[in-house]
Amino acid sequence: MVALKALVVILMRKTPAWQRKEGQDPRGGLNPKGRASYRTAKGKKGNLKAPVKGAADTPEKIRRKGSFLVRMGSAKGPLKDEKGRPTRLKLSLVAWGHSGDKASAVAKGRRLLARYKKMQERKA
Repeated sequence: MVALKALVVILMRKTPAWQRKEGQDPRGGLNPKGRASYRTAKGKKGNLKAPVKGAADTPEKIRRKGSFLVRMGSAKGPLKDEKGRPTRLKLSLVAWGHSGDKASAVAKGRRLLARYKKMQERKA
């Protein structure tokens, strides 16, 4: 029994924080420790930023929020589990400021991306 507990502890140390509860925000998405863990994990060259909450007021925020909503709104899986609790998918959508269903997330994301594209065309 002691050997099994020791094995579990060793395995838990090798798993990056972004894959465990300690790196996940209970309100959805990753917390700062989880984002730092993702950045330093072997093979991951990502630079994860915090969610865009509220109105996307800059072109970068508009693009990021639009891309996220389209990607997560198209993801497989339910928004609630069998007990009626919100899943990680629903929590992440809420963390990015979207409280509706997946279809409306995709529609909102596409509107934001269209707005971003118009902004870029005006620049050029």
